[in-house]
Amino acid sequence: MVARCYSGAINGVDASTVEIEVSSAKSTSSFAIVGLPDQAVKEAKDRVSTALKNSGFRTKDEYAITVNLAPADVRKEGPIYDLPIAVALLRATKRLRNEQLEEYAFAGELSLAGGVRRVRGIIPIVMEMRRIGRRAVFVPEENADEASVVPGIDVIPVRTLAEAVACLNGEITIEPHVTDLAGLVAAEEGHGDDFADIKGQENLRGAIETAVAGGHNMLMIGAPGSGKTMIARRIPSILPPMTVEEALEVSKIHSVAGREKGGGVFVTSRPFRAPHHTVSSIGLLGGGTRPVPGEVSLAHRGVLFLDEFAEFPRSALEVLRQPLEDGHVAVSRAAAAYDFPSRFMLVAAMNPCPCGYYPTDDCRCNQAQVLKYQQRVSGPVLDRIDIQCGVKAVEPDELENLEPGESSAAIRSRVIAARAIQAERYRGMRGVITNADAKSRDLKDICRLTDKAADALHDKLHALNLSARAYDRVLRVARTCADLKGRLDVTEEDVFAAASYRELDRGGDSFWA
Repeated sequence: MVARCYSGAINGVDASTVEIEVSSAKSTSSFAIVGLPDQAVKEAKDRVSTALKNSGFRTKDEYAITVNLAPADVRKEGPIYDLPIAVALLRATKRLRNEQLEEYAFAGELSLAGGVRRVRGIIPIVMEMRRIGRRAVFVPEENADEASVVPGIDVIPVRTLAEAVACLNGEITIEPHVTDLAGLVAAEEGHGDDFADIKGQENLRGAIETAVAGGHNMLMIGAPGSGKTMIARRIPSILPPMTVEEALEVSKIHSVAGREKGGGVFVTSRPFRAPHHTVSSIGLLGGGTRPVPGEVSLAHRGVLFLDEFAEFPRSALEVLRQPLEDGHVAVSRAAAAYDFPSRFMLVAAMNPCPCGYYPTDDCRCNQAQVLKYQQRVSGPVLDRIDIQCGVKAVEPDELENLEPGESSAAIRSRVIAARAIQAERYRGMRGVITNADAKSRDLKDICRLTDKAADALHDKLHALNLSARAYDRVLRVARTCADLKGRLDVTEEDVFAAASYRELDRGGDSFWA
C-alpha cells in the first residue's frame, strides 16, 4: 500500500512543497529513504522505527518500507521529515485509519521515546502549506506560537507521535493553536533605554531622528567617550512599530536562521543587531555549507549597528555594498542559489584614528597612521551612507548644568508621523516603504523642490563634488527632513540640513574633532 502526506523544504527564506510517499509490502524487513536526502534525513529510519516501537505501534508482520521524498531533484535536509514519514508509514501499514491524510501537512523531529521536537524554518513551511491548500499542519508544540502567526491554515500542536495519530484517528480533539499577531504588533511599544538620559548632542539627536524617520544609513565619528555607542543603543526606543506584513517577513527570516526571539516566539519589534567586529564575511552576509541568513538579513526591517566600524575586517565591510544598495543578498552555490532579504538601516560608529583623539593635542598617532586607519572604510562603502556626523564629547562641567534631553516617546511620535506620510506616498510600490528605499527614477516626482531649494542643491552639488549616488541620497534625506516638518515640497532649509549631514564630503579636520 502507498500512503502520501506533505511537508516542506527550506530554500533560502522560503519553502517548497515536499510530497512524502511511503510504500509498504509484506516481505523481509527493510527501510529505505530516497529522494536526495542528506545524512540527517537518512538517519530518520532509525529515529522513526524506534519512536514507533516506543509509542506502542508494534506489529508481528515484517515490511519492506520505501520512503520517497518528491521532487527527487531537491535536496532534503534536517530532521523535519521524521513526523510525516512516521505518520505516512502508519497509514501505509494500515495502523492509521484516516483516509484523508493527503489533506494534512506535517513537520517535526521525533525523539526515540516518540516525542515531537521543535524544528527551524516552520513559518515558511506553514506559508507554503497554506499556498498549496492543505487543511491543517501538525507541528511540534514548541513551534505552535510562531507557526500560528500565518493566517488561513489550522495549526495543530502535538507533543508526541501517539497524540498526532490519536487526533488523526478521531480519538481525541486538538484545538488549532491561534495567535493574534495583529494585536501583538499593535501593542508593541518602543523599548530600550530612553533618549532623555542623553544631555546635549542636539545636532546628533536631530541626525538620528532624521535617519530613523527615513530609514537612512548613518555613520558617527568621534573620540572615545563622546557618546556614540550610548546614543546608538537608544535607537530601538524610537523605532516605529512594524506592520503585520513586516512582522511575518522578519519572523520568517529568524525562523529559518533558528534564532527566533525568545527561543521560538515570532518577532513583533524591529530587530536591532550588533555583531562584534570580529564577525566574518559569512557571518555578516550569510551563507555557509548549509546557507543561512547572516546579520544583514537578521536585521531586515530593523537596525544593524556596527560599533568600532573601522575595526571590522575590510573583506566584511566590502560585502555590505550589495545589501546596502539592493536590499537583498544573493548567495550562490554549485547546487543552488539563495536570496536573503536585507533591507536594514545601517548605524556605524568609529574613532577618527587608532588612539581615538585626532586631531587634538592628546592624539598619539602620526599622519600616516591616521590616514591608514581612516582608509579602512572604503569610499564606495562611505558613498552608500546617507548621514555622516562628527560627534564631540560633552564637557564634564556642562553635564552638570544641562537639562535632560527630549524623551524617546516624543521623538518616536514624530518618527511615526513621518513614516505614515511615506507609507501613503509609496502605497502600491513593491518593496518601497521609506524614503531610503525610493527608486532613483522616482526621485524627481517624490522630491519636489522649491526654486530656492533647487538653487541651493545645485550649489551644494558643486561645492561638495558629490557622486551621482551621493546626490540621490541627499535628495532622499532632504525629503525626510521635509516629512518631519509636514511639508509637501522640499525647501531650501531641508536641502541645507541634508547637505550638512555629508560631512565627510566636506572634509577638513573639523569633522574629525
